[in-house]
Amino acid sequence: MSKGNINVSVENIFPLIKKFLYSDHEIFLRELISNATDATTKLKHLISIGEAKTELGDAKIEISIDKKAKTLTIKDNGLGMTADEVEKYINQIAFSGAEEFLEKYKDDKNETGVIGHFGLGFYSAFMVAKKVEIITKSFKDEPAANWVCDGSPEFTLVEHNKTERGTEIILHIADDSKEFLEEGKIRGLLTKYNRFNQVPIKFGTKKINDPEHEPKTIKDKDGKETKEPHRQIEVDDIINNTNPAWTRKPADLEDEDYKNFYRELYPMQFEESLFHIHLNVDYPFNLTGILFFPKLTQNLDMQKDKIQLYQNQVFVTDNVEGIVPDFLQMLKGVIDSPDIPLNVSRSYLQADGAVKKISGYITKKVADKLSSLFKNNREDFEKKWNDIKVIIEYGMLSEDKFFDKAKKFALYPTVDDTYFTFDELVEKTKDSQTDKDGNHVILYAANKDAQHSFIQAAKDKGYEVLILDSPIVSHLMQKKETSGDGKIKFTRVDADHIDNLIKKEDTVISKLSDEEKEKLKPVLEGAINDSSYTVQLEAMDSNAAPFIITVPEFMRRMKEMQATGGGGMFGMGNMPDMYNLVVNTNHELVSEILNADEEKQKGLISQAFDLAKLSQNLLHGEDLTNFIKRSYELIK
Repeated sequence: MSKGNINVSVENIFPLIKKFLYSDHEIFLRELISNATDATTKLKHLISIGEAKTELGDAKIEISIDKKAKTLTIKDNGLGMTADEVEKYINQIAFSGAEEFLEKYKDDKNETGVIGHFGLGFYSAFMVAKKVEIITKSFKDEPAANWVCDGSPEFTLVEHNKTERGTEIILHIADDSKEFLEEGKIRGLLTKYNRFNQVPIKFGTKKINDPEHEPKTIKDKDGKETKEPHRQIEVDDIINNTNPAWTRKPADLEDEDYKNFYRELYPMQFEESLFHIHLNVDYPFNLTGILFFPKLTQNLDMQKDKIQLYQNQVFVTDNVEGIVPDFLQMLKGVIDSPDIPLNVSRSYLQADGAVKKISGYITKKVADKLSSLFKNNREDFEKKWNDIKVIIEYGMLSEDKFFDKAKKFALYPTVDDTYFTFDELVEKTKDSQTDKDGNHVILYAANKDAQHSFIQAAKDKGYEVLILDSPIVSHLMQKKETSGDGKIKFTRVDADHIDNLIKKEDTVISKLSDEEKEKLKPVLEGAINDSSYTVQLEAMDSNAAPFIITVPEFMRRMKEMQATGGGGMFGMGNMPDMYNLVVNTNHELVSEILNADEEKQKGLISQAFDLAKLSQNLLHGEDLTNFIKRSYELIK
């Protein structure tokens, strides 16, 4: 028997470990299972190269609870340790790592989750245990060892009569951590962190139907045939899938395998994914994984934190900020990389060079996959466009390299359900939709129903009208306009009447003289009496509506960008609603207003103005009530 003190210069290190080592105490189980996994996989490797003269046998990790003894045990049949190795790895290396960590971070409240490279997994046990015991026997022909420490720098290390190879970590659970003696709690942690562990994990037993038993058909006393109950047998309850889809080669997987894995990852997700991307790279870093494109809602924030990050099949986090580009965090799936430390802070990830390369690689793989889907089956890609467009548009905004690739497959649907790439759209409309100043005007609508009359006016002129309705489209249009030659302009169909949106050389002559316009304008402004509206007198086709309400493109776009987090850059604060009231001087109603008496002028203007507001869904409350009442009076 030997006793000793761990060489400690940090005073009262064990209370500090309990307080600072991890922000979340439940991590201890993941750390200890990771150690057991390493012990098993290393033994497997030594056997394969002939350095360990033993049989691997039924490799597994066993977790057990003894409520009466208040212990939680993690047992493996891996490498095991000799007494000298316990002294080296537990008393020296692991503890010096813990000490180094605490010296560096005990006063830094923001970085207490940074463990990374300190080799601290074992000492996380003291966050929940008042005493920790190791019983271990090496694969080498040496006696077993028993190490015990009660949370002070003192330890005992003695021989043990254990005859089976492997290691048992026995945690004597502290009174303030009794929840870790509950089966439901431990099962939940195993499912969260270790459901794809490389080595099978046994947690108790379960009963299943005996596969070798075929129930007989029997007859009851009335002669009715029934089947006897299936015979049940008790087997190990293995809680993990050791061979998940992302660890296998894409060539070995069918579409159904990917669908099954998606259901395994998200059992409460009832919709299938749209398609998947299998990641597999071994240089200049190691990374595997599968990303799925789900059907998206318009709420971008609701979609995040669905990608799970693993290190060697051990769950690390579902906050992948810094590893996965921001625009791809709306995807689902798994990324696994041994190059990412098991325990890291966000600031570590953002500063790490390997992580930045991983982010760039993922972006490239996603762009390549989308490009191949577009080229190989454009019709199917078009069908899925509305479900994936937010991710692609967001990516085009936030990542210049992705923008350059996406230009070739990003789609622009029209109100008639035809789809163009940007180059196709420019080619299709360059002659008809270029104005007298050489600007190529791309017309779009955000809502087919709400902007129907404006869309129809544009279609009557032979113009294409896009339907662009995602929440970030204003930002994307701004980027498209500034990334070209300056001659491309996106304009919503209700930003002005159609002849002003694409001004041609030929102009419509007004039936009203300049003097009549000067007389009419103050009459209109006085009757409307609303500073939100700017009255414009325009000569239009006589068949066009007498009053049209439009929203200036610049003002509306700035408001939309502000609403999605971009307006602040323009220093405009909360921008007020601003509208144009375009009055068609060639409509007979406008001439009638001009020549009517004051009372009739007011009635006609109010009715026409309310009709224009109604067409833009701007008529509400008391104004709507008065309009309905006035309309009934006119009918009578």
